[in-house]
Amino acid sequence: MASDYHTSNSFIQLPENAHRELKPGEIYRPILQPEYKFPEVTTYSVLLGLLMAIVFSAAAAYSGLKIGQVMEAAIPISIIAVGISAAARKRKALGQNVIVQSIGASSGVIVAGAVFTIPALYILKLDATFFQIFFASMLGGFLGILFLIPFRKFFVKEMHGKFPFPEATAITEILVTGEKGGKSAGVLATSGIIGGLYDFCATSLHLWKETFTSRVIPYGEIVAEKLKLLFQLNISAMIFGFGYLIGLKYSLIITIGSFLSWFVLVPLINQIGQIAAGGGANYFATMPPEQIFSLYVRPIGIGAIAMAGIIGIIKSYKVIGNAFSLAVRGFSKKRRATDSDPDSHLRTQKDIKMHILLILIFLTILGIFLFLLLGVNITPTQAIIALITVVVISFLFTSVAANAIAIVGTNPVSGMTLMTLILSSLILTQAGLTGKEGMVSALIIGGIVCTALSMAGGFITDLKVGYWIGSTPIKQESFKFLGAIVSAATVGLVIFILNASYGFTKEDYVKNQNLFTQEELAKIEHKTADEELIKRYEKALNSAEPLVAPQANAMAAVIQPLMSPQAKVDWVLYLVGVFIALFVNWLGISPLAFALGMYLPLPLNTPLLVGGLIHHFIQKGTKDEKLKNARVQRGTLIASGFMAGASLFGVIGALLLFFKVRLYQFVGEWGESVGAEWLSLVMFTLLIIYFVKDTLSAKPDKE
Repeated sequence: MASDYHTSNSFIQLPENAHRELKPGEIYRPILQPEYKFPEVTTYSVLLGLLMAIVFSAAAAYSGLKIGQVMEAAIPISIIAVGISAAARKRKALGQNVIVQSIGASSGVIVAGAVFTIPALYILKLDATFFQIFFASMLGGFLGILFLIPFRKFFVKEMHGKFPFPEATAITEILVTGEKGGKSAGVLATSGIIGGLYDFCATSLHLWKETFTSRVIPYGEIVAEKLKLLFQLNISAMIFGFGYLIGLKYSLIITIGSFLSWFVLVPLINQIGQIAAGGGANYFATMPPEQIFSLYVRPIGIGAIAMAGIIGIIKSYKVIGNAFSLAVRGFSKKRRATDSDPDSHLRTQKDIKMHILLILIFLTILGIFLFLLLGVNITPTQAIIALITVVVISFLFTSVAANAIAIVGTNPVSGMTLMTLILSSLILTQAGLTGKEGMVSALIIGGIVCTALSMAGGFITDLKVGYWIGSTPIKQESFKFLGAIVSAATVGLVIFILNASYGFTKEDYVKNQNLFTQEELAKIEHKTADEELIKRYEKALNSAEPLVAPQANAMAAVIQPLMSPQAKVDWVLYLVGVFIALFVNWLGISPLAFALGMYLPLPLNTPLLVGGLIHHFIQKGTKDEKLKNARVQRGTLIASGFMAGASLFGVIGALLLFFKVRLYQFVGEWGESVGAEWLSLVMFTLLIIYFVKDTLSAKPDKE
């Protein structure tokens, strides 16, 4: 209750109907009720948010380029915000902490957009400038914010209780529990420490493996090698926590999609190869299942995601139509109050006005056009074609990104960006843009779109957190731009510095370490070096540790052959995914959740199902409604703690890598042994036992 919030923090809690669908006539009343004003945008919240954006942009950029995983920013920032406000004994910090988290979380989404594409320019020897990285990231971030705002009410209000919003749930629990304190804070802290140390032991210490596979069971290796059947389970506390928050319905759909990819399509492709060989050599025989999935099945998943996105757009035509209708009325002075949302006068439902939003969209699109024209060095006609590609794809996929985050908490941004690169490359080659200029243009387009979609997915999480707590949307929306600018500047600087310091190829790494003079490098390049110099150079290459940037390397590998008039694309694979999505939708199953399962690696999906099953059994374990609610709520708190702790310890692990501290060296070869893999299954079982036991210990609050 808002009145309770004025008097004592101990009464702060999410309403009982926060996570379920509302009954007819029922309304949702957030913690910070709309009739009251609370501190939100203050000097403290803005400065701390910007500081978090800078720090986590730098950290996330490094982890994304070094190990291929963009560091989770939103959850650690929430923890830090709660910790600082508690240490400073700030009263009524809840609304301010939402702003801190919203501004700071720009870091992770901007970084994800940048590191997936921009380093490909360096990998292809097409050096990018700081301003190219900065403007591509900033303008993409702006586009993602602006295109998402018209969908805010649909996703966070109208679909209340229909989507699980796992990451938003965890962040909200952290912010509310941190403000409330008491026993709930203790549960969150304990589970956070357990989940964090558990994941840290696997990822940084290598005391047990991160993934258990069927290869270690009798005949498992033979089955994987001959039949291409392989079961994998990631034992991460974070992913298990995601699964619990998602629930059984969506985790089951996602996992079935994954089973189709790994247990049907992968072995089927191998069998077709064997039949086609006709007694000769099977092309797929030497490929492990993971490689077949990556090369041939994942494109099917990308096609399914694209089709699921189109289906979602068609289904939400009313939402898009209402947004355009509202835009027209926004410029009309004669519009009536009844034309708009009846709750739009409430503080908690105020967005940036539609006519201002349209002006900002126009200015952003103009900025993108000028950037493409002047910053990429292409003709006006080519710039217009590139602009249309950026705007259309970004707008269409914005709702897809938001939908994916709302369902599973994972944004398939790399898959959608890959589709963008393919489409934009084909379009640009038809416009006469090929070679180096074409590759630069396509990757810049990919960078803008990737950042826009990443921002849209991340921002819907912020807005859902704000909806549950009772923040003012227009304040979140306005200051998100500031976070995007700071994050884009930081990531641009970090990528520029890291390229100069390490490089993204072994050759660049050796060059940047100044191990050879320019004259020696010239001799090596022109193949006039003596034998001793060549040996020294080869030795340096073997010990080189460049930034691997796996996603950017994949984009570079895709873009090079595409930027030619005779580009070959496996359209049949994408088309198979399209038909699968259509069939799944016809069955009444969520096509996007199913497509996400097909696209994401199997080990990331199986623990989701474990978490979903645990949630289901806990929910069905008693007929006492109060006891059931208490157990489910405690499980939500523990799952959020797992995610928070794993994220925070992940930051620590990334920092250790940054300073080249490799703790796993102390365990030697054990970390890669079969014993370590079996131990991972034992430890995951113990983690589940702890989770279930602690959850079942919950008791309903006394009246």
